Amino acid sequence: MSVLEIKDLHVRIEEKEILKGVNLTMKTGEIHAIMGPNGTGKSTLSAAIMGNPNYEVTQGEILLDGENILEWEVDERARAGLFLAMQYPSEIPGITNADFIRAAINAKRDEDDKISVLDFIKKLDEKMDILNMPEEMAERYLNEGFSGGEKKRNEILQLLMLEPSFAILDEIDSGLDIDALKVVSKGVNAMRGENFGALIITHYQRLLNYITPDVVHIMMEGKVVKTGGADLAKRLEAEGYVEISKELGIEYVEEG
Repeated sequence: MSVLEIKDLHVRIEEKEILKGVNLTMKTGEIHAIMGPNGTGKSTLSAAIMGNPNYEVTQGEILLDGENILEWEVDERARAGLFLAMQYPSEIPGITNADFIRAAINAKRDEDDKISVLDFIKKLDEKMDILNMPEEMAERYLNEGFSGGEKKRNEILQLLMLEPSFAILDEIDSGLDIDALKVVSKGVNAMRGENFGALIITHYQRLLNYITPDVVHIMMEGKVVKTGGADLAKRLEAEGYVEISKELGIEYVEEG
C-alpha cells in the first residue's frame, strides 16, 4: 500500500495565493473526488502535486510514502508512480501515440528491462480495446487534430498503459458526451484495485455516477472544507455550494 499525503499546502502563482492550507491523505485502493467552485484551487492542487514549476509552494509538504517530494522534478515524480491526466492535453506533432507511451513505460524501467515490442503491442491492443479506440490512433501524432473526447480517451489510455500508483484526473469529464463519458469511466474503473489510487477533480455528479468515489472532498477558498462519502457529492448536486457554505460558516457568492 502506498500513501499520498498533502499537509498544510500553500501555493501561489505569481503573487496570488491560490491554496491556503490544503490537507488531504489518500491511499492506494481508494478513489477520491474533489469538487468545488471555479477558482478555488482544484487544478492548482493537481499542478502542485506533479511539480509544475509555474506554481510556487510557499508552505507545507507533499509526501509520497513518507518522503517529501517537493524538491523532485516532474519526471522523478512520474517515475515514482504519480500520473496527471490534464484538463487540456498538449499536442505534440511528430511523435506518435505509440512511441510516446512506449518511451514513457521504458523511462520507468531499468536499462536492462525495457518492454519488448511484442509485449508492448499486445498490451496496447488490450487497453485500446477497453476504450473502443481504433488501431490507427496508435500511429497518429500525440493529440494532434484530436477531438476533445479523443484527447480524454488518450489520457486514459496512457493511464492504463503506465499503471501508476496514483492518478490525478483533472476534469476528465469536461466536454464529453454521455457515450464518451461511459468509455472513459470504464477505463478508470479497469484500474481499480489495491495498487492504484485516484484523485478525481470534477464539477459534476454525473461522472461520479460511473466512477463511485470512496471519499469526496469539497474545496472552497483554497482549502478542503468538508470531507465525506459518495453521498456528499449527491448532496452537493442537490443543494449547491451556497447551502454547504452556510453550514460551514463560509461566505460564498454564487456565480452568475
